[in-house]
Amino acid sequence: MDYRRYFEGALFRLKAERRYRTFAHIERSVETFPEALWRRPDGRAQEVTIWCSNDYLGMGQHPEVIDAMVETARNVGAGAGGTRNISGTSCAIVELERELADLHGKEAALVFTSGWISNLAAISTIADLLPNCLILSDASNHNSMIEGVKRSRAERQIFRHNDLAHLEELLIAAGDRPKLIVFESLYSMSGNIAPVAEIAALAERYCAMTYIDEVHAVGMYGPRGGGVCEAAGVMSKIDVIEGTLAKGFGSLGGYIAGDSALIDAVRSYAPSFIFTTALPPAIAAAACAAVRLLKSRPDIRAAHQRAAHIVKHALAAGGLPVLENSSHIVPVMVRDAQRCKAASDMLLERHGVYIQPINYPTVAKGTERLRVTPTPRHTHAHIVSLVESLVDVWKTLGLEFVEPPAHLHVDEASGERCTYPEIKLAAQ
Repeated sequence: MDYRRYFEGALFRLKAERRYRTFAHIERSVETFPEALWRRPDGRAQEVTIWCSNDYLGMGQHPEVIDAMVETARNVGAGAGGTRNISGTSCAIVELERELADLHGKEAALVFTSGWISNLAAISTIADLLPNCLILSDASNHNSMIEGVKRSRAERQIFRHNDLAHLEELLIAAGDRPKLIVFESLYSMSGNIAPVAEIAALAERYCAMTYIDEVHAVGMYGPRGGGVCEAAGVMSKIDVIEGTLAKGFGSLGGYIAGDSALIDAVRSYAPSFIFTTALPPAIAAAACAAVRLLKSRPDIRAAHQRAAHIVKHALAAGGLPVLENSSHIVPVMVRDAQRCKAASDMLLERHGVYIQPINYPTVAKGTERLRVTPTPRHTHAHIVSLVESLVDVWKTLGLEFVEPPAHLHVDEASGERCTYPEIKLAAQ
């Protein structure tokens, strides 16, 4: 039997739908980030500026984080040696879990090899340990959360995205049975922020547990980087906080924080924790250094928010269709898979601007976009180049511009149009 033809057919379908994904060979540099080298398919190297990194705060390049990783690797080696059940728990992971529990004001934390795995393991295990549990899941939840819900044997219902009234209807209908509300604090493709305080209040009123994914918010929001829940003052009202070490903290891994009995139960029952090799101590040490550092560096968060604010306003002033939100995520809408890929390719090849296209299944068909993620290390010159490059690509491909808000493109002093008002303001 020709098995190969099935795989070739599957790939052909992806390419026909313009959903086939290619990986750019990008060589990052600690000294020059967000500038990097793109190894072109023809072997030549081209300088590019990265605008789609999830290392939002640049912690992956921070000297204290790098030093922690290097020193630990030299002392204890590169690998973990196996699962924590068989090979033992490294001191680096124990210290990291203490820092994470402290960050969220919880009794305990548990580290996994990725944020995807932490959601899969924790949601399914918690729901299965609650008899007759009903999972109430936000319609826009991340794939890892959806897979965690699916893996559980519990009944599940979907509530409309950030719709408190619909959630309350489902809570009332569920009656006295155990209920687990599963939602995100910040939705990474739209930049929407959940009404976390209101959801926590509903959970308290109807005796439901809460499980929140703070992956795109930890390190980024709150006085110490505890996320949206810390910023909203409701960390104590959320039962389980899940996060990643690979975005705001610039390393690798995922975790949950919560009540010590719940954390111990997940540790003891979740197969994807029990049978998975632990994070290497060097990675855990780097993550721990980043967590500890960001607890005391609100200035880094402020610089990042300022960069995101300037980018949004500069893109809007250029007439580019930025999806409005109140977070650091900057989606520039294309709404067509083929043209989104073409825009990404042209930005890279013509302008040296690296932004990967976002298409189905990450987002719904017809909502394809370029997802821009500013960092504190993007300068005003980088931002000007980004806007000019996008404007050129939009014109070349015949993509639709939008009318800039009046307050963004008129210089109040001269009455003249100002393409980058926020950059001008920041320079004053």
